[in-house]
Order: sequence, then structure tokens, then C-alpha cells
Amino acid sequence: MTGDELDRLCINTLRFLAVDMVQQANSGHPGMPLGAAPMAYALWSRFLRHAPADPAWIDRDRFVLSAGHGSALLYALLHMTGYEQMTLDQLKRFRQWQSLTPGHPESHLVRGVEASTGPLGQGVGNALGMAIAEAHLAARYNRPGHGVIDHHTYVLASDGDMMEGVQAEAASLAGHLRLGKLIVLYDANGVTLSGTTSIAFSEEVGARYRAYGWHVQRVDDGNDLAAITRAIETARDAKDQPSLIAVRTVIGFGAPDVQGKFAAHGAPLGPDEVKKTKANLGWPEAPAFHIPEPALAHMRAAIERGATAEDGWRRRFDAYRAAFPALATELERRFRHELPAGWDANLPEFPADAKGTATRKASEGVLQALAQAVPELVGGSGDLDPSTYTWMKQDGDFESPDRPRDGAQGTVGGGWGYGGRNIHFGIREHAMGAAINGLAYHGGFIPFGATFLVFSDYMRPPIRLAAIARLPAIWVFTHDSIAVGEDGPTHEAVEQTLALRAIPNLVVLRPADANETRVAWQIAVERTDGPTALVLTRQHVPTLDRAVYAPAEGVRQGAYVLNPAERDPDLILIGTGSEVGLLVAAEPRLRDHGVRPRIVSMPSWELFAAQREDDRARVLPPEIIARLAVEAGTAIGWERWIGDGGDVISVDRFGASAPGAVVMEHYGFTVDNVVERALALHRRQS
Repeated sequence: MTGDELDRLCINTLRFLAVDMVQQANSGHPGMPLGAAPMAYALWSRFLRHAPADPAWIDRDRFVLSAGHGSALLYALLHMTGYEQMTLDQLKRFRQWQSLTPGHPESHLVRGVEASTGPLGQGVGNALGMAIAEAHLAARYNRPGHGVIDHHTYVLASDGDMMEGVQAEAASLAGHLRLGKLIVLYDANGVTLSGTTSIAFSEEVGARYRAYGWHVQRVDDGNDLAAITRAIETARDAKDQPSLIAVRTVIGFGAPDVQGKFAAHGAPLGPDEVKKTKANLGWPEAPAFHIPEPALAHMRAAIERGATAEDGWRRRFDAYRAAFPALATELERRFRHELPAGWDANLPEFPADAKGTATRKASEGVLQALAQAVPELVGGSGDLDPSTYTWMKQDGDFESPDRPRDGAQGTVGGGWGYGGRNIHFGIREHAMGAAINGLAYHGGFIPFGATFLVFSDYMRPPIRLAAIARLPAIWVFTHDSIAVGEDGPTHEAVEQTLALRAIPNLVVLRPADANETRVAWQIAVERTDGPTALVLTRQHVPTLDRAVYAPAEGVRQGAYVLNPAERDPDLILIGTGSEVGLLVAAEPRLRDHGVRPRIVSMPSWELFAAQREDDRARVLPPEIIARLAVEAGTAIGWERWIGDGGDVISVDRFGASAPGAVVMEHYGFTVDNVVERALALHRRQS
């Protein structure tokens, strides 16, 4: 068998494993694997540096299938190259209950899947974050003669990816940052789910990417393995630019009746068409899931290649450890997801203050202390550092060391090249979210992204994907309510906190004061099994006197009794964030009316819901049905905590433009209204 014949055999093995997976499941997307198998094979067999026996190897190349609907191709690649979990039985269980081969890739299910993809464009944004991660770690840890971080990030993307806005945002920033180790293979087959791309997409993608600052190539025949190989080699040599390789393919290649048509995109070929396709490409009709031994042996050589590459890296790393023991220890610790000893020992304790401070400002103080102790904490904002207070003042900007700043002034005011920890995402919230996920996927980071709470809507898809993939990402959302004031309803969050709470596995924390903010940050940094959202105020809130009120560590339970001295309450006041201060101010006035209120701060519904039932009952005794919740957001969902006999002071319409205190007063967020509503509730229950 010649080399060309062996290559064709391997490519067709990948094609028909994918076809058989989809056909057996009677569900899936066969068209993309049939057309894109040659470029995937070229990448995985000739360039991708990975270790199937150790999928978590730190310095492996990363491969992101942004076109996640083509997951059958990825699973075939993983099986053929020897990833232990991806057995032939798993291929046969494609899209079935509790298999490791779901309809779109899920990174937490199986080692070797680098990112949970499928919503188009997200994988390109994830890859941006991975490329940022590689560049930052290389700048921070490599030393002359000791290059322990040196890998590429590859993406396989589709026409649909190229239409999504998040891809455009990510590509724009990647070009600006000159991330030369990011290479995108664009499967340009001109067909999407509902038709050819000509009905909605006629731009020259390559020209757009050139304008972004990318190196761009085109391969006119998706089956020309030699041309694809040359293009990847050239892309790897373009070290100061990310690269796009547009490969013209035929969707459903080889399927006589559907190739080149949208019918090949998202449905099984059917028994007759499978038979015709196999005959057309010289493949045996039976058995299904046929794997020729020469193809398997050739592709399983990846195991030995990977072991050799990793062994060479480990020898280099041992030499690095001998020369730079502290750096080596730190790098390994980061990838183990272990926090440094004493990481939270110097976090600020905030004294009682009636005027207090905005929780966004308290967050700034906590972040500065964390930044000094936790080097893996890296992030940025959507051009809002002066408002979100999320810059790390001593750590410089992440930027291309080769791009002159032209006198530009940034928040941090001094670039550190790729070693900087403050990422300027620009006004690209969606790409920021996807890139933060990419940093988390890569490993070695506790990444955060920041914007105004109302703009969490712009980045909801990556927040949701972070929750699905259980990524330790942190989202800092400031300007959390109608108290934003003069900017008006377009910038005043009403329903956004509820919308975040609706995402499974996302912990939402809306701290009441500066010390609750400190604990909220601790919780976020400690989490390793999912993302966290910190919801913070623009306006000042009182810093509670913890000699009088319960310690802020109660935040860890999600809800806690602020005034534990009241042991016989007849009314419960529940608040979050800035509204807790109203409850504290209302307490003495209610006592003057003979009412014994319990004040409960409930910064996190999710953490409270996770407590044992008897622990929740100690905070919210079921026999006390007079409960008033106060939150400057929609009332939906509060019935879970207040029951049928409770009441809510909430915001169930859009905000208004006026000074924040004026808006809050007109919407009923005053001590007088809290007292009045609490007394009315108490009378009804007496």
C-alpha cells in the first residue's frame, strides 16, 4: 500500500465511522465529516501535538471543533488515535443516554474533547482564550533556553461559525493581539442547514480576516491533502499573525444523491444512500463501523508519537525545574487547580461604616489583594475597567509586544506584553465570555470577565456553556439595578439577576456590603466545578457592624440570619445586595410597632438551596409565614422563599432616567415602604 493509498484509507475510515454513527443513532450530521475528514486527518496525523495516553498534558496543542454539529468526526479521530475512553462501543452509542458521544461535544464528559461546542461561533471565541492562555503562560514562565510552554491552538470551523457575531468579535481581537499560534481551518462548503450560503451570506471571509490582521490562505480542493498540509505548514510559520485557511469542500462528499446539498447537513443519509456512498468511495457495505487494520495501526501511532513528545517535554521541564524551582512548582500547582497556601490571608476586612461603599469598590480592594496572592487570576472587561473596578493595578496589560501603542492611554497605563494579566477585550462582551471560557478550558487559570449587569444579556451563551462544561469562570457584573440612575432603563438591570439564577450550575452572589463581597470573591475563587457571577452595586451601601450583626462568612450558606439575637421572630425580612441595608434600617422602627423581625441576607439562592433542609429551616422557619422579600429586580422566583403568605417589594417594569436615589424612592425602595409593607403583612398573618 502506497502512502497516498494509506492516507485515503484513513480518511475514508473517519468518514464512514461518522456515517455509521449517525445512521445507527438515526440522528446527527453526516455532511460535515464526509467533506472535512481530509483536513482533519492532515491536522491530526501530521501536526497536532497531543498525547492520547495523557490527554491533560500541559503543553499539548489544543483542537477545538467549533462546528460542533460534526461531533461524529471528532469522536472518530479520538478513537482512531487511541484515546482510552473513546471506545468503539462509545461510537456505537452515539447520541444515546449516558454515552460519552453526545450530539455536540461536551468537554467534561470525556478527556480529549477540549471544549463544549455546538452553538456556532463559540469555539472560535474559546480558541481565542486558549491562544491568550498559551501566550501569557509562555511570557510568564519561559526563560532563555527553557521553553516549557510552546503549543498551538487549532480550530475547525464552518460557514455557520463565520456568520455568527461572536466569531467576528473574537477574530478581530485575535488579529489585534497578533496571536500567531492560533490557526483556524475553515470548512467552506457553502451549505448550511436550510440551504446554500448564497441565500444569506455572500461576503469574502478571507478579505474580512485580512482586515482583522490575519494571515489568510485558500485551498481550492478539500481532498487535496498535499495542499492542505502545505497551508498548515505556512500558517505555522506566520508567527506574528493568527491564520485562517479557507478550504473549499463538498458537504456530504461521496454521497451521490445529496452531496453539495443542504439535505446532507443535519439528517442521516438513510440506508440506501449509505449503501451508495460506500460503493462510490470503494468501502465495504458491511459490517458497519468497519476499521481496516492498516488504518488503525497508522493512526494509533499517535500514541507513541505523543508519548515521545511528552517525554521530551518532561525532560525539558526537569531541567527547567532545576534552574527555576519556584516557577516550576507554581506552574504545576496552577494546572492542578490548587490554590497557593495562605491565598486569602491578606484579604481586606472592612470596618463598620454607615455611609459605606459600593460593592463594586469593595470588590476592587479584594481583587487587588487576590491578584498579589493568586497569579492564575487573569481577566478583564468589555472596555469598562474605570466603572467595574476590575483592573489589577500592579500587573500590566496583556497586549502584543510587537504592536506599538501609538501613545494610547489605558486604564493600567503600561503594557507588559503577553505577560500582562489585564486583558482589554474592547466592547466585545460576547467574545469576552467565550474567551474567558477558553482560558478555563486551557487550564492553569482562574479567569474573570466584567461588564455591567444589564450587558450580561450580550454574553449569556458563553455563561450558559460555562455552566454546562463546569468551568471555574468568574463573571463580575456591576451596576446591578435601577439605582444606576441617570443612564436610564437601557442600562438598568431588572430581569438580569433572575435570568442568571435560571442557569443550572451557575452560582449567583449579590452581596449586601463590603465584607459579604470579600466572602463572595473567596467562594468564586475556590469553585472548581462551575462558574460564579458576582452582582455588585454602583451606589454606596452601608458596611454592617459585624460586632452587632452575624459574620459575613454566612454568605457561604447562601442565606443567613443577620440579627441572631432575635430568637422569637414573628416576621422575616429577606433581602439581597443593596436592599439589605433597608431591612437593617427598618428593624428598629418595626420593633417600635411591637413587631419582632428576623433579618435574612440571602446573597445566593443557589448556595442556600444546596443546604440541608433542616439548615434552611433554621434560617427560614416554616412556621413563620409572614415573609417580606426586598430586591431591586423582578419578583419572579421569590415565591420559592416567601411562600403563599409572603410579599415582595420588587421591580416589575423597566427603570427610569433620574438620579439613582430618586429612582429607588419612586419604585418603593425606602425604609418607609419596607416598614409599611411589613406591618401590613404582619397584620394579615396575626
